[in-house]
Amino acid sequence: MMRLDRIILREIRLPLREPFRISSGEMRERRILLLELFDADGASTWSECVVDDAPNYSPETLDTAWPTIVRWLAPRLLGAELDAPSGVHARLEADLRGHLMAKAALEMGCWALAATKLGVPLSTLLGGTRTHIGTGISLGIQRDIPTLVAKATEALAAGYQKVKIKIAPGRDVEWISAVRASCGAAAHLMADANNAYTLDDADLLQRLDGLDLMMIEQPLAWDDLVRHAQLQRLLRTPLCLDESITSLERAQDMVALGAGRIINIKPGRVGGFAQSIAIHDYAADHGMPVWCGGMLESGIGRAYNVALASLPNFTLPGDLSPSARYWTQDIVAPEWTMDGTGMVAVPQSAPGIGVEVDRDRVRALTVRSEELRAT
Repeated sequence: MMRLDRIILREIRLPLREPFRISSGEMRERRILLLELFDADGASTWSECVVDDAPNYSPETLDTAWPTIVRWLAPRLLGAELDAPSGVHARLEADLRGHLMAKAALEMGCWALAATKLGVPLSTLLGGTRTHIGTGISLGIQRDIPTLVAKATEALAAGYQKVKIKIAPGRDVEWISAVRASCGAAAHLMADANNAYTLDDADLLQRLDGLDLMMIEQPLAWDDLVRHAQLQRLLRTPLCLDESITSLERAQDMVALGAGRIINIKPGRVGGFAQSIAIHDYAADHGMPVWCGGMLESGIGRAYNVALASLPNFTLPGDLSPSARYWTQDIVAPEWTMDGTGMVAVPQSAPGIGVEVDRDRVRALTVRSEELRAT
């Protein structure tokens, strides 16, 4: 049983170690919305809302999520008796459309708070079975082909089990061909288009078939399943859907239409853990692998992704890079690391999210905050 009596929202600005560019834009600094949740019994935890600064991945932004949480979502939880975190999703969904990332920040925080109160790791509460998770790297669009080849080569040498290469029109087949030629046939490579193409580009995308990629992620429009199904019938390479999968029902539609063969589950994108677990289970029942993508989270958000990725059907390496991949200094201790074989350890020795938040660093990075209390 939980009863939230206080939530603190904080916006921090965390500079990236290097700019990160995808087909729809470039980011140099991450505006991050953090939540600190307090139970009436004294337990507390942190969560992260994984919205971007601009609506180029999702319709949500930090500046829409903040007032949505304050005005509509948090009041549904503050002061309420919550029997189990599995019921929070339905409470937040009732008669309130969209805003999935804002909902997820609260819902996932309730799972972590429950784990803290029960004295178990978050992964255990979710049903995780693995103690180590394979890790891939996501390489943003680079300034030229030699730079991309050098970064991919370096990543594979460091132990990353998968190299995801962001692509865009004019920076696609030739660029990935160069990486394949340099890194060899055994290198696990994939392409991520972030919906930069249309069916008019089918001939170009078919050329990627010859590069033996693990998958092509979200080549077409973010809300389109029908055209992805048409494209998948033309390709040998599996399509992986990301932005298109926002619920269990969308995953079911994907399977029914044959719109792809792999799902990237980002818990923030689907509204939290309850939907993530449902999609994971459905995919497992249909023999479809899943993996956990990333949203340039801080170490707090990374803790949630690692816990989720410990579930058994997360059989492909996730975007779970160490803290040092993105940040000169993270906001958690210990920072997230990876061993030489590309494995990230799932926290097992402490309840909840498994890392401690560096309050002094958060305080130094905070640009605004707001406290909400049960009435």
